[in-house]
Amino acid sequence: MDKQSPVASQHSRPAHLRLGVNIDHVATIRNARGGDHPDPVRAAQIVAAVGGDGITAHLREDRRHIRDADLARIQAATGLPLNLEMAATDEMLAIALRHRPHAACIVPERREERTTEGGLDAAGQHNRLAPIVARLADAGIRVSLFIAPEPRQIEAAMNLCVPVVEFHTGEYAHAEGEARAAELKRLADMAALAVKNGIEPHAGHGLTYDNVQPVAAIPQLAELNIGHYLIGEAIFVGLDAAVRRMRELMDAAR
Repeated sequence: MDKQSPVASQHSRPAHLRLGVNIDHVATIRNARGGDHPDPVRAAQIVAAVGGDGITAHLREDRRHIRDADLARIQAATGLPLNLEMAATDEMLAIALRHRPHAACIVPERREERTTEGGLDAAGQHNRLAPIVARLADAGIRVSLFIAPEPRQIEAAMNLCVPVVEFHTGEYAHAEGEARAAELKRLADMAALAVKNGIEPHAGHGLTYDNVQPVAAIPQLAELNIGHYLIGEAIFVGLDAAVRRMRELMDAAR
C-alpha cells in the first residue's frame, strides 16, 4: 500500500490527540433566518484561538448549511487545516480540486437524511471511489473515508490506497451498557487494525462530554472530529468554552 501519511506504530500512543471542530451547524443557524449571521468563519477563528487543531465542514448537495463561498473564506480566515467532508460526486470533486483543502473526507450522503447516518460502503463502491480518490491524492489533498469500524471496510480503504479512515462512532454513542462496551472494543480493535496496515485512524459522530473519554483513550486514534454537540453547548457557554472543555477531557483521557 502507498503510505501517504506517517502514522504511529501499532502500540504507540500519539502525543497529541487532534480535535477537529465541525462548524456546519453555525451555518445551519445562519441559513434558518437568511443573511450572514452567525458567520461560520467567526466560529473557525474562535476554534483556532482556543487551540483546536482543524476545521471540518460538509458541503452538501442541497447546501443546507455550509455554502460554496464559505470554503474560501474559512481557508483564508485561519491557519488551521480544512477537512472538507464531501460526497463522491463529480460536482464535489470539482469543488475540492478548486479549493484544495488540506483533507477531503468522503462520506455517504442522502438528501432525505438529517445527518450522516452511517459509514460509507467503501467495499461496495470501489469502482466509483477509485478515480475520485486518485484525483484528490494527485492534487495533494489528504483523502479519508468515513466508514464503519469493520474489517471489510478497512480492507477496502487499503485497496483504495487512502492514508486515513474516520470511524463512524454513532453506534457507540447511542449504545448503553454492555452494548456500548462492545462497540468501544470494536473501535479499539479496528483502530489497531488500521494502524497495523499503515492507515491513520480518526473517529467522530455523536461524541459528547459524557462519552468522549473512552474513545479518546484508544491509543491508535490520531484525531476526533466533533461538531453538533459543541455547537449546541456553545449556545449556553460560548464556543470557546465548549471547545476548551472538550479539549480538556480528551487530554485527560490520554
